[in-house]
Amino acid sequence: MSDYTNSTLMIYNSLSGKKEEFKPIQTPNVGMYVCGPTVYSNVHLGNCRTFLSFDNVVRYLKFIGYNVRYVRNITDAGHLVDDAEEGEDKISKKARLEKLEPMEIVQKYTLDFHHVLRLFNALPPNIEPTATGHIIEQIEMVKQIIHNGFAYEVNGSVYFDVKKYNEKGYNYGELSGRNIDDLIAGSRALDGQSEKKNPQDFALWKKASPAHIMRWSSPWGEGFPGWHLECSAMGTKYLGEQFDIHGGGMDLKFPHHECEIAQGKACNGIEPVNYWMHANMLTLNGKKMSKSTGNTLLPHELFSGENNILGKAYSPMVVRFFMLQAHYRSILDFSAEALNAAEKGFHKLMNAKKIINQLQYKKGTVSESENNRINQLIQDCYTNMNDDFNTPKTMAVLFEMVNKINKLNTSDNMDISEEVFSKMKTTFNGFIEDVFGLQSEEQADDSIVKGVLNLLIELRTEAKNNKNYALSDKIRDELNTLGVQLKDSKEGTTFSIN
Repeated sequence: MSDYTNSTLMIYNSLSGKKEEFKPIQTPNVGMYVCGPTVYSNVHLGNCRTFLSFDNVVRYLKFIGYNVRYVRNITDAGHLVDDAEEGEDKISKKARLEKLEPMEIVQKYTLDFHHVLRLFNALPPNIEPTATGHIIEQIEMVKQIIHNGFAYEVNGSVYFDVKKYNEKGYNYGELSGRNIDDLIAGSRALDGQSEKKNPQDFALWKKASPAHIMRWSSPWGEGFPGWHLECSAMGTKYLGEQFDIHGGGMDLKFPHHECEIAQGKACNGIEPVNYWMHANMLTLNGKKMSKSTGNTLLPHELFSGENNILGKAYSPMVVRFFMLQAHYRSILDFSAEALNAAEKGFHKLMNAKKIINQLQYKKGTVSESENNRINQLIQDCYTNMNDDFNTPKTMAVLFEMVNKINKLNTSDNMDISEEVFSKMKTTFNGFIEDVFGLQSEEQADDSIVKGVLNLLIELRTEAKNNKNYALSDKIRDELNTLGVQLKDSKEGTTFSIN
């Protein structure tokens, strides 16, 4: 770890409602789970903000020396429309509307998700499990929760018994701050309108109706897992019954994450996660993003400029830089004015990065006060990130370094030591590239080309798996015409550009 990490990393824990010192279960290893997308539509900017917020968290933890196992799931079944307990699966509904198989919908929008995050230069997770790939683990978890007395089966569905959970000394509502006992006491009897004992009970396993496409065999009959159960099962499998950090959007705090805590405790008897982190929402021109009102933007509309809201295109790196201007727990508003300012700031930052990497040290009369000031700026980068990953304050320090760099560039002799100059260069580059994931637009263009090629390779692989050899060969031959050679091997397909 760096010599400058002498300040303690503090994380705001949504469970306690305060900042807490970060103490991993097994230092220097960190287990981190982030709720991924439900892949039934194009990933939207609000999703992107959440995933980029946690990308910064992962990057910083790695930067200061932790070994991070980063798990981010793909929800490809069990997520019902409007996050309800009854109704149609979001993916099945989209499959019906687009006249495709559900797994075609999953593949289509998973590829879109990966493509957009590559444009943003987000690190891929170490493990990206899918809900449909972990049905057995989910069934076993339901069986254990039933065995422990916290769930009941009715007509082929299994529900979590919230009242019994609270009677055993637990607190359903501890994350969201809701008093569930009062809600239960104030609820009228369900008088046969529902299978559930109480309105607050939630599904662990749902019986599939005859029209439900996605279904699996279970001890309770054919059905599908509850949305909340999926993350509990996958998090436990890859990170253990208790792990360090669980992240997601603020909108997931209740009921999704509340249910995850209850499921973990009911199954294993311990707190499943030590630090709960939640990223806040995006607004657009001061209003909540909404498909119904048309006040929304997809990433490709932002990058291409094909929208009637902002008036021009903005590169993925400018947008990523813009998102760093607000703390992850703060609401962030997209507007043309704010993005224009971010574009200017991004170019100023990257120009300074170019200057310092070309600048040769020029010995002069060393000023101890200037040495000390730059050392303090270096320390401030770590201090601010250690304060619950405060990216806007860290960015402000980097811009103070920008002024120092521009001054050094115009000086005949430098008033700092060569050692301090070297440390500033290393820190400046490290925070821009490794922590914040920012690239020059030339680097980003190269990344976009690689991202597009990887996307085409994925589509070609999908075509081959579907025995669509005509499309597979066409992709290969067209790329070859453009000077891109594909090489197939047991490990997968790679490319080289001639």
